Amino acid sequence: MRGIGSVEDYMNHLTATSPRAMAFDPEKPWPAWQEELRERFAALLGEQPQEEAALAPRLLERQSCDGYVRERIELTTRSGVRMAVYVLTPERPLRTPLPAVLAVHGHGYGSREIVGLLPDGSERTGDPGLHKDFGAALARRGFLVAAPELLGFGDRRLAEDRAAETGRSSCFRLSAQLLLLGQTMAGWRIHEMKRVVDYLLSRDDVDAGRIGTMGISGGGLVCGFTAALDERLRCCVISGYTSTFEDSILSRQHCLDNYIPGVLQLAEMPDLLGLIAPRPLFLEVGCRDQLFPAAAARKALHQLERIYAAAGAETPPAADFFEGGHEIHGEPAYAWLERQLAR
Repeated sequence: MRGIGSVEDYMNHLTATSPRAMAFDPEKPWPAWQEELRERFAALLGEQPQEEAALAPRLLERQSCDGYVRERIELTTRSGVRMAVYVLTPERPLRTPLPAVLAVHGHGYGSREIVGLLPDGSERTGDPGLHKDFGAALARRGFLVAAPELLGFGDRRLAEDRAAETGRSSCFRLSAQLLLLGQTMAGWRIHEMKRVVDYLLSRDDVDAGRIGTMGISGGGLVCGFTAALDERLRCCVISGYTSTFEDSILSRQHCLDNYIPGVLQLAEMPDLLGLIAPRPLFLEVGCRDQLFPAAAARKALHQLERIYAAAGAETPPAADFFEGGHEIHGEPAYAWLERQLAR
């Protein structure tokens, strides 16, 4: 029976009274607030390599597709760890050198899900699901697209999960093991995204000043927080994630890869995403999204608008609240990326 003194009430009280010591305060000097929050947030994500291993890219496969060439390469992300990345090169570039987008998948069967492939790597002709093949869509619009395979998905699952059903990830076990080691899945994935940016910058055909990122759901976490910590990313589209921790991650059971120990002692989600400011930010929000509700997204957007104003941003964060659920919408975000990176 719920009531005063119930577990639910007590936990809600803990959440509500957590200090959020670095929440945005318009009375604090903007640059100092941003610098300190970025440093403290990075520390919460866990220890990172002190020295980066050579990327040592290796081509795994190459295929001509409708409007682009699809390559699968493999990179070293840290000593002893390799990651596969789909690289889609457009046949009709928006400009040269190429503007590039780091495209980050959410929960599902991995990077193949956003480039039009089935889990076994064969071409998909049916329903594209919530991801809507957004990596392939961006390549057809003229962007070079890098779509990495996040740790715990696709070919980067534990053996026990690779032997199970197609969509089963290794997020829980890997996240739990990293937590016991004083690290986080978010920290690992963000570091690996930075390595993809390193790779993009190593390419002669990519414009170093025109690299953006787009991700959905768990991929929204990864691309949003990577952009918050890596200023080489010129702009960011976050789909199906922007909210508050209290209204989304803590309102129902989510995958363990969402949890960063002590984060509410530091700040709320929009404060952390505010570290992207004054660089351009675009939010996709499904009005029927049950995982990251639209009402909480509007609350987060209001806080982000305050942060962007304090940062002296040329434009406030933009948003597409569309009639849909937890899914990519697409066209408004694609057009926005084109304005930011190609014009």
